[in-house]
Amino acid sequence: MRATHSKKVGTGSNKRPEKLNVHIRNSWRTNLQLIRSIGNMIGYKKSLSEWQCLSEVKMGRGSPIPPMLRQKIVEQYQKGVSQRKIAKSLKLSSSTVHNIIQRFRESGTISVRKGQGRKTILDARDLRALRRHCITYRNATVMEITTWAQEYFQKTLSVNTIHRAIRRCRLKLYRSKKKPYLNMIQKRRRFLWAKAHLKWTVAKWKTVLWSDESKFEVLFGKLGRHVIRTKEDKDNPSCYQCSVQKPASLMVWGCMSVCGMGSLHIWKGTINAERYIQVLEQHMLPSSRLFQGRPCIFQHDNARTHTASITTSGLRRRRIRVLKWPDCSPDLSPIENIWRIIKRKMRQRRPKTVEQLEACIRQEWDNIPIPKLEQLVSSDPRRLQTVIKRRGDATQW
Repeated sequence: MRATHSKKVGTGSNKRPEKLNVHIRNSWRTNLQLIRSIGNMIGYKKSLSEWQCLSEVKMGRGSPIPPMLRQKIVEQYQKGVSQRKIAKSLKLSSSTVHNIIQRFRESGTISVRKGQGRKTILDARDLRALRRHCITYRNATVMEITTWAQEYFQKTLSVNTIHRAIRRCRLKLYRSKKKPYLNMIQKRRRFLWAKAHLKWTVAKWKTVLWSDESKFEVLFGKLGRHVIRTKEDKDNPSCYQCSVQKPASLMVWGCMSVCGMGSLHIWKGTINAERYIQVLEQHMLPSSRLFQGRPCIFQHDNARTHTASITTSGLRRRRIRVLKWPDCSPDLSPIENIWRIIKRKMRQRRPKTVEQLEACIRQEWDNIPIPKLEQLVSSDPRRLQTVIKRRGDATQW
């Protein structure tokens, strides 16, 4: 009895999975026949694999309708079938069918409209207000702008959100150029000086002998504000930017014209009016030979050694015509661009000693091409026009 009972139990347990598989196959065939009957009812013939894929896809809320169903909706609409019948036959909502047909009427396509995505915290009106504030307060930090935006918009905003919003306003954070400070009197004098010399032609500016002094330093350590590192390497010595408090330097005087580069003098010791007169006698007067006997106009800025009574009387005694120059106006002198070019070369060559620095300066000074000098001197009329346009303020040169 126990053996027969266990045998029956065993045979019964073996037959259950087989009955379950038969039931699954029958249910799948029933669903497949139902899908085929729906397809025949609406006149849509597709392969078995495509209908299987369509039956297995479960579209979530907001998911786009498959392209073949969209095409079928449009085909039925063009045949004159009403939207209600199309929605009922395809088991779709009437609004979905209506939206697909409406989009086909407007654009002639059945493609899915690109999703709008999540709405931004700041809309177009807020961005315009943010742009006006950033332009008004250009020197404000991102943290200060974020504090203002939280109070103005009455919204919870982070620094990263404001940083992205500034980029959406087509603005970006840059390092500002260094320009000398100009008060109202200096701007007024620059404006009047530019108007007085606006009638000068390019040929007139080519008769000017430009001169100036500049300071060159021996470069030590590493250059550049940025370093590639991880967050944990901030105290790594290789990531520091080392600088020397008082590096070795040279004060250089030079003059140039459109005809070529003049003499170059390396100052040693302090600079005063008596030594400046000696430099003019030894270097400026020989450099005036670049004009081949034609009269020239000497230009220098309003440094104390230049405007001293000894200097002015010495130039007047030698009958040297001096160009009157406004205060704090390095952007109007082409020789300032020459100094900038040479300093860029020094950063690339990186001399280690004062002797190497002097040799490099003299070499780069002699390598300035004449076309570059003509280009810089010919830009003087445009510089004056910019000064007049900005009412005496600093220019981009």
